[in-house]
Amino acid sequence: MYTQLEFRDSTRPPVSLATLQKMKSEQDKIACITCYDASFGVLVDAADADVVLVGDSLGMVLQGHDTTVPVTMDDIVYHCRATSRGIHRPLLMADLPFASFPTKEIALANSVRLMQEGGAEIVKLESGSSQFEIVEFLARHDIAVCAHLGLKPQSVHKTGGFRVQGRQTDAAEQMLANAKSLEAAGADVVLLECIPSELGQRITSALSVPVIGIGAGPDTDGQILVLYDVLDITTGRKPRFVRNFMQDAGSNLDALRAYVKAVKDKSYPAPEHCF
Repeated sequence: MYTQLEFRDSTRPPVSLATLQKMKSEQDKIACITCYDASFGVLVDAADADVVLVGDSLGMVLQGHDTTVPVTMDDIVYHCRATSRGIHRPLLMADLPFASFPTKEIALANSVRLMQEGGAEIVKLESGSSQFEIVEFLARHDIAVCAHLGLKPQSVHKTGGFRVQGRQTDAAEQMLANAKSLEAAGADVVLLECIPSELGQRITSALSVPVIGIGAGPDTDGQILVLYDVLDITTGRKPRFVRNFMQDAGSNLDALRAYVKAVKDKSYPAPEHCF
């Protein structure tokens, strides 16, 4: 009945926010991966990933859209519920998709859906100064929150495409200030996407909460990649931060284990994956 108590002293206890905080303090890199279903979830769990994200990137990876904008709450709930059935150890994070958090109350209602219907343990939202109050509101209602800064895919029509963010001094300073404010508002984790490595290091050092990077340099507390990129399933041109772990791997599980190992031993990301 009391699952958390049953597995607390096991060799593979479930990852919690406290686990991630301890990993940051001990400089033990956090290996995260984006996954969308139970079958791959089983493999990700077996590879000892620390965090699994059910991301709105499914709109591009699974549904064939050009952006994440068409993804709905029903889509995320469905894939989160499916993924939750395949994993035991990793902390399960889920995206709040485009326009699903325009107000505090709607953000709370949709976060509750992700947790109650999808099995998520922490929700992620693309953040900025306009989201401080929403993060604070969710935190006051005991919702664990990951704040997403840098390249925000849901905003590509506003920002003009998928481009590295924070290159200019004023933009970098604003992102650092926003990260600090989001932590103060109650964010439990911060995710940085497509920013210069130096800025990734500055933000990581400035925050007490774990910082996860994707194209944010080697000095963040952890890394995340989309599973389909790790396994070289994605076709066409790939982002600079992607590394094909299927090369020299005998199976999907071997490739996922190689990814986790590379994050842990700091061989990924290498300079060629950074901005």
